Amino acid sequence: MPLLYHPCMSDARLAQFQQMVAEFPESPMGHFSLGKLYLERRQYAEAVKCLEAATRLDPTYAAALVSLGDAHAGAGQVAPAREALLRARQVALDQKHPSLAEEIDERLAELA
Repeated sequence: MPLLYHPCMSDARLAQFQQMVAEFPESPMGHFSLGKLYLERRQYAEAVKCLEAATRLDPTYAAALVSLGDAHAGAGQVAPAREALLRARQVALDQKHPSLAEEIDERLAELA
């Protein structure tokens, strides 16, 4: 069952994640959480900014790289989506997560 958009809950989460980023700007988790929320809301440009910040702070953050690829794909930016997903795939393999690499392969195939 898909998640339904509930403005009050989402706005509370938005404020929470924005505060997390403000208090801990060097922590990739806040940027990732905020980016994922924007991705859920289909606010792709905002999602890309947050997820790029997360991956800049931690270039081996596979989940953030995958989400960055999803955000670029949602925005119709195929080349940056492919680049982020290829980086995520390499990180997944480096971290010995073959199942994540397979999931990323499926996303890459959908970009074609």
